Amino acid sequence: RRHRPDPMQPGRHGGATRAADAAHGMSFASTLSDTLVDASTLEEEIRMKRLKLLALLAVFALFAAACGGSDSDSTDDTASDSDTTEVEANDGADAGDDEAMDDDAGDDPEPADDVEPADDETPASTGSAAGTGGDLDLLQWQAPSSANPLLSGGTKDLLAGSLVVEPLARWNPGGDQLVATLAAEIPSTGNGISEDLTQITWKLRDDILWSDGTPFTADDVLFTYEYCTDEATGCATDEFTNVESVVADDDYTVTVTFSAPQAFPFTPFVGYTNPIIQRAQFTECMGAASTSCTEQNFGPIGTGPYMITDFRAEDTVTYTFNPNFRGNAEGQPFFENVTIKGGGDAEAAARSVLEIGEADYAWNLQVAPEILNPMVEAGLGQLAVTFTSSVEHINLNQTNNRAEGDLESNYADGTNPNPFFFNNGELARALSLAINRDDLVTVGYGAGGKATCNMWHLPGETSTANDACLVQDTDEANSILDGLGYLDTDDDGVRELPDGTPLEFSFATSTNAVRQSNQDLIKDHWQQIGVVANMTNVDASLFFGESTGEQSIWYFPTDIEMFTQNAPGPDAQVWFGYWRTSEIPTPENAFGPSNIPRHASDEYDAVYEQLEVTSVDDPARGELIKQLNDILAAQSGAIIPLVFRGSVSAFANDIQGVGELNGWDSEYWNIQEWTRSE
Repeated sequence: RRHRPDPMQPGRHGGATRAADAAHGMSFASTLSDTLVDASTLEEEIRMKRLKLLALLAVFALFAAACGGSDSDSTDDTASDSDTTEVEANDGADAGDDEAMDDDAGDDPEPADDVEPADDETPASTGSAAGTGGDLDLLQWQAPSSANPLLSGGTKDLLAGSLVVEPLARWNPGGDQLVATLAAEIPSTGNGISEDLTQITWKLRDDILWSDGTPFTADDVLFTYEYCTDEATGCATDEFTNVESVVADDDYTVTVTFSAPQAFPFTPFVGYTNPIIQRAQFTECMGAASTSCTEQNFGPIGTGPYMITDFRAEDTVTYTFNPNFRGNAEGQPFFENVTIKGGGDAEAAARSVLEIGEADYAWNLQVAPEILNPMVEAGLGQLAVTFTSSVEHINLNQTNNRAEGDLESNYADGTNPNPFFFNNGELARALSLAINRDDLVTVGYGAGGKATCNMWHLPGETSTANDACLVQDTDEANSILDGLGYLDTDDDGVRELPDGTPLEFSFATSTNAVRQSNQDLIKDHWQQIGVVANMTNVDASLFFGESTGEQSIWYFPTDIEMFTQNAPGPDAQVWFGYWRTSEIPTPENAFGPSNIPRHASDEYDAVYEQLEVTSVDDPARGELIKQLNDILAAQSGAIIPLVFRGSVSAFANDIQGVGELNGWDSEYWNIQEWTRSE
């Protein structure tokens, strides 16, 4: 749910071109444009990769992979069969975009009490290199506001939590393998997945300890389900919507039963948006108590390579290595301490790594190319880029944000429609055609963005039905509005609804130079068709903060908002599940679910139900995905896609072992393998 906004969850989504170095295949470039190749080359590479997978994985015999006693989370990009299993992620194949942070984030919040390691923790193995690598400094200019991914306000928070809490399995950077993490192996048909596709049974590793030294068991997995299915918790994940039950069969076996057959059952407990939390720590934090458990949400006990020692919301998170981490004997993690520093903006973060050399990593560099490329030329760091699923888009509020009291942006079972946008696909089409997307890309993204009319971009699953919006057509936009009867009757340059209400909208996004420049362009484009957009920008800590916050994207207090959203994995079923009617945020569910524009469509829901039961190797699946995309992106009146974005981050030259940038999971997904060269 809320995690998806960002890279941007971000996020909280096709493929990437990478110049691999000999050891790890890191996507580095002297300039951003050097990193990318022609889109047709990109799509052909991925298409061939998917076809090869289809041949290997016919009839959903997807997985193998026994882990043995090795570390399942260890991932070289060519991971051994003992810890990764290739999974068909559709023949085609990011709350997150939590994107911008203003320098003036307001008064510093009170820091949480330091989270001290438990007294009974087991030290790292004698002679191990774990924790001997000194400090690692990470810059997330959108500072984390929580470390509990299940209550995440966006990618910034998911990233912070991903160093600590882990899922059963996660996606590799290519989006074509599931990597067993807390699971002992990846289930397959006949080996964990029932023949009727209504159950998936996970075997768990029996050698995992929480950072407090207690054993991780199936009961913790069960509790995570109980925690998130209590609606009052406001959990930020949609992946339990079709789950009928979760049962701990024994200490190290969990069975998930779905309410209907699931052609792609790898949604619950998979990916950095769906980690496992410890029952012992969170047992008193279910339901309405969830957001008041500050100590737990700021310092979750985890199984990952690091533990939080201090969490200062919207500022800084500090970690120390987990002495009970399963990789300690192999020297993982290398760094003793990690600091995530928030604040500032993307440009300042990029400069700190690339020009000044005072940090090791900078995330989500939404920086104009003419500013970013000269920084790279300083030679202190390199860019990592990947294209997966991130789409900068406009949401058109389907509910009445102008209503008073509890009805503000409240779906109210469809009885509180927005006077402009509710089921008004033609108005959305006119607004879309009036936008010059090439201008948006040139000004804000350069080679790191591509104009788009779609919300999904994996080869074989990408619609071409909506490509008319790629070319600005002001005349056609004006003609559509004329046909709707939206005329400028008083000659003030602004059209009105037939009842005289002017087409004047409130339009919010996060505080970020690229976004504000794009807002200015869109404002001008719409002015040419008699539409007024009153532009505002909101600090990222509020825009992507708690879902109940009155300026958050989930609360949606404006007519229009703009940000990036990204998928938690390469299967479109999860992605398009976000916009089902059942996922509309309401006061009753703490505005937690993912259908932020409040899109309600019986047709969409029916097509989605077909997708759920269509096998991943059935060609019809790709057509259903395109159909969902077309309803959402071109017919619903709820969403206007703008830019297919690449994820761009920077690393200092001496940081090693990163591998390819992972746009399908946390960019810290293998931080235990990072080292520093001499």
